[in-house]
Amino acid sequence: MLYFASDYQEGAHPAIIRRLTETNLLKSPGYGTDDFCDSAREKIRTACGCSGAEVHFLSGGTQANALVIAALLHPWQGVIAADTGHISTHEAGAIEAGGHKVLTLPHSLGKISARAVLEMCDIWENDANHDHMVMPGMVYLSQPTEYGTMYSLNELKEMRSVCDRFGLKLYIDGARLAYALAACQNDVTLPDLARLCDVFYIGGTKCGALLGEAVVVPKPELLPHFFTFIKQRGALLAKGRVLGIQFDELFRDGFYFSIGSEAVRLADRIRNILKRHGYRLAFDSPTNQIFVVLDNHEMARLNDKLTFSFWEKLDDEHTIVRLATSWSTSEYDVQELEELMT
Repeated sequence: MLYFASDYQEGAHPAIIRRLTETNLLKSPGYGTDDFCDSAREKIRTACGCSGAEVHFLSGGTQANALVIAALLHPWQGVIAADTGHISTHEAGAIEAGGHKVLTLPHSLGKISARAVLEMCDIWENDANHDHMVMPGMVYLSQPTEYGTMYSLNELKEMRSVCDRFGLKLYIDGARLAYALAACQNDVTLPDLARLCDVFYIGGTKCGALLGEAVVVPKPELLPHFFTFIKQRGALLAKGRVLGIQFDELFRDGFYFSIGSEAVRLADRIRNILKRHGYRLAFDSPTNQIFVVLDNHEMARLNDKLTFSFWEKLDDEHTIVRLATSWSTSEYDVQELEELMT
């Protein structure tokens, strides 16, 4: 069986497991106040070009999204997101359970435009009954999106401009950020995110870590007492070093970026293989996610030998499925996939 269903099917990169093992018997204080976490924070600040940023380590993406959104918004505000966004579709209503409505907009290959956000805010402002309505207070984006697409630097600047006009916070979910940073079409850097976003997170779970996400707050005054808020919501690990050690390793000598580059390189190889053998790609996704159209007979043939993710029905006879590479994908895996698809 070949496994291409997602980018978090394995445990962790061997370098991270090795580092966790090497440090296992060392004593350290709890709750992320240890030297490992401090070192990881400093490396992330350097990579982001933001020496004053706060960095908080959390266990998972839904946890990060729920905490950041709850901390940033007033009780009467909601968060704008694509109707395909992770908080809109695959987080079991975590945002709504926290008391905030997700205000969805139609997407274009996973992305929403600054113009669409502007129009939504204009409608709210000009509605005489807006005091009876949920107020837009924040924009949620993913980099890359659920469709493996990316926001360009210009698109993020436009979104920042709209957010400033209406007093919205801009938050970016970076669960797969390593793969966006590595894509050849990408023109957005970590310093760009630190400059344009109010908060963003650097994904570890889907990018080589055993678990963990690093929430970056470029202007700490925006989220005062966020540490206490994390504790209050039950998200503060007593053994915070487990997260710090992993990010300290991921940001050692550009390791995070090389993990992303290799996964994207192999994804590009798979895209070329599929096109060469007559398969149709559903759309261009330049990161580690590959979306291919399969007819029902071909999907049934592959199902016993290949794991993939169902994406959506294209028509009665065709389905779009997703393949994903990760840090653990090998040349051998790609060769085996080519043999299977021919």
